[in-house]
Amino acid sequence: MGNDTNRPVYEKSRDRLAALRVLVGGILGMMVAMGIGRFAYTPILPLMQRDLGLTHAEVGSLASLNYVGYLLGAVACSFFPSLLRSIPVNVGALATSIATTLFMGAFASPPWWGFLRFSAGAASAILFVVIAVEVAEALALHGETRMGGALYGGIGLGIALSGLTVPLLDRLGGWRACWLGMGSSALVLAVTGLLLARKRSASPPLDHIQGAAVGKSSGIGRLALAYTCEGFGYIISATFLVAMIGRTPGIEQYASLSWVVVGLAAAPSTILWQQAARRIGVQRAAVIAYAIQAAGILLSIRAGTPVTAGLAAVCFGGTFLGIVTLVMSEGNRRAGENGRRVAAILTACFSIGQVIGPTLAGLVADRGGFAIPLLLAALSVCSGGILIATDRRFR
Repeated sequence: MGNDTNRPVYEKSRDRLAALRVLVGGILGMMVAMGIGRFAYTPILPLMQRDLGLTHAEVGSLASLNYVGYLLGAVACSFFPSLLRSIPVNVGALATSIATTLFMGAFASPPWWGFLRFSAGAASAILFVVIAVEVAEALALHGETRMGGALYGGIGLGIALSGLTVPLLDRLGGWRACWLGMGSSALVLAVTGLLLARKRSASPPLDHIQGAAVGKSSGIGRLALAYTCEGFGYIISATFLVAMIGRTPGIEQYASLSWVVVGLAAAPSTILWQQAARRIGVQRAAVIAYAIQAAGILLSIRAGTPVTAGLAAVCFGGTFLGIVTLVMSEGNRRAGENGRRVAAILTACFSIGQVIGPTLAGLVADRGGFAIPLLLAALSVCSGGILIATDRRFR
């Protein structure tokens, strides 16, 4: 009798532990694929400009090549969702993300860098969708879906790690040491994540779990357009924030610290915005997040003190992953039996904005500073917020 009574409690504890292992493994995977593979470029970018004399247009073009790769990776996932179940593809994407980070420090060649950033973008898109869906499936299987928002916090932790580590690596060997050090960190995190998460036994796809509850996919067009606007707006700050602060008289020494602030604000933001969505609804929470981010971008134009620069970093870091979480969860709700494809489509739309933003901002910044690119970014984010506010398909 006693064993029978305790068995459900034991099983619940075991399920929670299994879900937690997968979640922590996914968080480490997001640190590798996104926090380092994509965003370590931001704090290293001004060091490459300092040591190699690169222009804003050149570093913006490298960023855009990364996002072109990301876009193509997301499109491939949307047209060929079977890729997301392929172990060779997934392992290859992880290896590519680590290798391209390491090799960025091996050569001083813009064409080589362009190829590496493009390849890293494609790998990170595949990894982002795979990790997001795999973790969502595992949490749903174990009845722990409320933990899901923590996954995207891994991106913020990776950002904070790069912000803390890059200045130390710079003292050791300049921009080259930064890339090599971040690539080595990615390797350690990846191995740890794989050992923690391990490959689960066969489980029912999330699409089937959700299909019974929400039915057929519906109405992601306006949501996808709002997400495209966010991709364009946020990526300008994500690419140039450290370089911009580093060139502002009086606060140059806070450039690397600003990226740490972004990461620390981003890490818990996914959980906080998920909690806000439960209280006031996904639509209202998303509109507020868009508004705060737009205000932060406008503030960064006039950021001439450590306080204003820090506040702008908090507004940016505290919202961009929250918006990712809210939009992806809403898209997932509407997806029905097309969960994997809709996740890939939304990621592709996000990427379109990211492809355009850095190149345009870099070209304009070389001619007249960052004020106009940041105004365009704020306008784009405001437009996305309006699209969210007028979308009637939210519950």
